[in-house]
Amino acid sequence: MSRPVIAVAGTAFANHAELENDFRDQAELRWIDLSDADAVRKSTSEADAVVVTLQRLTKDIITAFAPSVRVIGRAGVGLDTIDLTTAADRGIVVVNQPAYGATEVATHALALLLALERRLRPSDAFVRDGWQGALDLGGIRALDEATVGVVGGGRIGQAFVERVRPLVREVVLYDPAPVSLPPGVERADSLPDLLGRSHLLSLHLPLIPATRGLIGRDELLMLPAGAIVINVARGGLVDEDALAELLRSGHLAGAGFDVFETEPLPHTSPLLDAPNTLFSPHSASASVRSAYRLSHWTIGDTIEYLASGSVTHGAIVVQ
Repeated sequence: MSRPVIAVAGTAFANHAELENDFRDQAELRWIDLSDADAVRKSTSEADAVVVTLQRLTKDIITAFAPSVRVIGRAGVGLDTIDLTTAADRGIVVVNQPAYGATEVATHALALLLALERRLRPSDAFVRDGWQGALDLGGIRALDEATVGVVGGGRIGQAFVERVRPLVREVVLYDPAPVSLPPGVERADSLPDLLGRSHLLSLHLPLIPATRGLIGRDELLMLPAGAIVINVARGGLVDEDALAELLRSGHLAGAGFDVFETEPLPHTSPLLDAPNTLFSPHSASASVRSAYRLSHWTIGDTIEYLASGSVTHGAIVVQ
């Protein structure tokens, strides 16, 4: 049997030479441009699969795939960048990697929370500005008196709970789906119930139609005054205009975001001028080890599915 051809988005991974070497006996890796339908038609010719990270696979792009494409390997967790309906209509299987970076994302969420709660950014600026005058960082809450609200109890949500639980008074979790609760965690009856109690809010839900705009202005106002909002899940869960407004008004004490409605974050975003914010460029899953897992698991699972219809590391989302 000849080696399958895996068409990989050229901007998906940095370690092209390493991947070509590691998979040279199993597949031909072809680095492709997914910027427009014409380029896709040419570059997927005779390809058996397409692998992407955050590159958007719209209806037009998927429709332009060569008929030979049978699998989309999504190097990551979220599926909002892929038109799953069109993939299903074309008979294309979608495989993603829910577990590759769960611990890194949970740790990143905790890092954002602690940096904002302990006012590390203004503290650093105070030192750099000469350490003159009285130190006024605002009210810093004692963590062991705080309630953390966690929305989403999947792998990452539960990994976050494990990290934050020893530091705070209590953790309350809400998930619209039935999930098991980690030890020492209370289940909220509803999202408003959770929001009304959460001094610190951390979001860990996928972006699907039911969760888009889940945290709007009304929901943000349900949070106690001085609350902090953390989002390492998906842009689109939170109304960013309302968030910026309530940061400026002082109702919210801070926001730490790794994900945004539009990425890269536009220079016109009101969040950039909002006070007490800390941002990262959709990098919460980053580590040397997770980068290896992401690239090798995705390509390995794609090859395995083509050969056997099963995967070792990821999940088959559309079949």
